[in-house]
Amino acid sequence: MDCCFMFRKKQPVEGDDGEHRVKIFSYSELRKATHDFSGANKIGEGGFGSVFRGVLRDGTTVAVKVLSATSRQGVREFLTELTAISDIKHENLVTLIGCCAEGSHRILVYNYLENNSLAQTLLGYKCSGCDITGSRGSNIRFDWRTRVKIAVGVARGIAFLHEEIRPPIIHRDIKASNILLDKDLTPKISDFGLARLLPPNATHVSTRVAGTLGYLAPEYAIRGQVTKKSDIYSFGVLLLEIVSGRCNTNTRLPYEDQFLLERTWVRYEQERLAEIIDADLGNDLDVDEACRFLKIGLLCTQDAMARRPNMSTVVRMLSGEKHFSVHRITRPAMITDFADLKVSSSQQKENETTRSSNMRSFSTTDETEPFSSSETPTQTSI
Repeated sequence: MDCCFMFRKKQPVEGDDGEHRVKIFSYSELRKATHDFSGANKIGEGGFGSVFRGVLRDGTTVAVKVLSATSRQGVREFLTELTAISDIKHENLVTLIGCCAEGSHRILVYNYLENNSLAQTLLGYKCSGCDITGSRGSNIRFDWRTRVKIAVGVARGIAFLHEEIRPPIIHRDIKASNILLDKDLTPKISDFGLARLLPPNATHVSTRVAGTLGYLAPEYAIRGQVTKKSDIYSFGVLLLEIVSGRCNTNTRLPYEDQFLLERTWVRYEQERLAEIIDADLGNDLDVDEACRFLKIGLLCTQDAMARRPNMSTVVRMLSGEKHFSVHRITRPAMITDFADLKVSSSQQKENETTRSSNMRSFSTTDETEPFSSSETPTQTSI
């Protein structure tokens, strides 16, 4: 039998009436809905756990995320986190509709999105951070205007998490497989509620690395230092994927083309940036706008954190409301700079010690906004 758990908001959220009801499902019901969590119903897997498609008794199709053993919490802590998640509402975020906290089980139930993820439908093939092999032969047509809608939507969703939620939420794992698409191809960011909340007045949070190599900012991959600017770096890589239609890492290609960020930087320096744009795009392609998006992607992936714009600035750049100088674009932090690092928490300290002598410099300032100042931010050697 289902029951409901009443949560009262601690912080007002626009458009909400101050209360939110989250359905509590029994483990038995979710097991039946997913046919005992069968592999045939598995639609994704990430650092927090596996996701299954399920059909409830009333016929509603849902996405059921079974949190992994490493993510399990006490009931009180789980429900406290759930309170924060359930109160967060935005057009570009997935909607939590229920949970299960029965015994040792920790399961979240979300609305099911018909068009799966960008990793499966746009990028199409097995890639870094994509747990499902898709096909570019899908029925979805990702024309240029659709890609603009997706890019701007994701940016707005991240900006909402970073700048309108109190305390702010750092996602920590922005990637194509965590961007879901509804029937109208509106992008919805998933897994945001499972990230650690950034405490008030904190400039960064040191925690275990939970992201995906290829999308990871250098300060996160090397030191485990996660900030809003880490999410911005990941978004920059995602933006390059959206424009190019390819994964950030593809080892099937010749070595010089395997890493999208490096290839984009090389073409930018050669003034041949248009070669990065997806050749499958049709007549609605705006080449100048697409190149501007690629440049914004390079800005978001700058080596120094302080040189990366905040997400509200990125939204304005993408929409054309704010212009920027290409002189602000310097060499981004490349995956090959640190791809051989082991990023597991057990090895992170050893990696930092053994490599600190020859690592490149990274800024340790998160909140500096270079786009409102003519000064060049300084860098501090780690």
